[in-house]
Amino acid sequence: MDPVSLRRPVARIARPAMSPAQPLPRAVPRVGLFGGSFNPAHDGHLHATREALRRLRLDKVVWLVSPQNPLKTRSGMASFADRFASARRVAAADPRIEVSDYEEQKNLRFSVDTITGLARDPSRRHVWIIGADNLIQLPRWKHWLRLFHACPVAVIARAPYLERAGLGLVARRFAGARLDERQAHVLADLCPPAWVLLHHPLHPASSTAIRLRAEAAWQERSK
Repeated sequence: MDPVSLRRPVARIARPAMSPAQPLPRAVPRVGLFGGSFNPAHDGHLHATREALRRLRLDKVVWLVSPQNPLKTRSGMASFADRFASARRVAAADPRIEVSDYEEQKNLRFSVDTITGLARDPSRRHVWIIGADNLIQLPRWKHWLRLFHACPVAVIARAPYLERAGLGLVARRFAGARLDERQAHVLADLCPPAWVLLHHPLHPASSTAIRLRAEAAWQERSK
C-alpha cells in the first residue's frame, strides 16, 4: 500500500469538538500523557514529545515512567530509580515536559488504570500518546477498548511499525474515529473515541541500542 495513502483520513468525525452544554474554558491546559519504561530515556523520546507538543498544540507532556511493563521481561530492565533519573535528565532539555512517578506512587501496573484515572480530571484536556508499535500490540493490553474511550489518542511514528499500525486491528476497529492528521491540532478538544496517526521525521535513537552499547562497553572494561 502506498504510504502516502495512510495520511488521508479513514473517516472524518462528524460531531462537535465539545458538548455545547459543557464547554471547557480556553484556559484549560492541554496535556499529553506519554507512558513508557524509559530504559533508558533518550533523545528519541525528546524528539517524539516535541513533535506531539507542536502538532497537537499541547501545553505540556507528562512522561509516566512505568514501574514494570506487564508485557516486558524484567531481564535487562534497570531499576525504577535509574529509569526515572534518566527520564529527568533527558526531559530537563524542555520545560514543557514533566516526569512523573504517578504509577509507582499509586502502585499501578496497567495503562487502563493510569489513563482512565488521570483523564477524569475535568481541569485539563488530555491526549494519550503512544508509539505506532504499541498501537499494533494494543489488543494484548488489559481492557484496551476502555483506553480508547478514556481520552483522545495520538499515535506517533516509530519505524518500522507505521504502515502496519495504520492497517491493524485497532485502526480498523476505530476507523470512524480517526482524524485527518492535518487536523491533529484539534484532537485534544474532541470527545473520545478520537485518534490520529502522526507522521514525522524519525529519530535514530533506541533504548535497546543504548543498552547494548553500554553492555559492550562494560564487557570491554572487564577484560
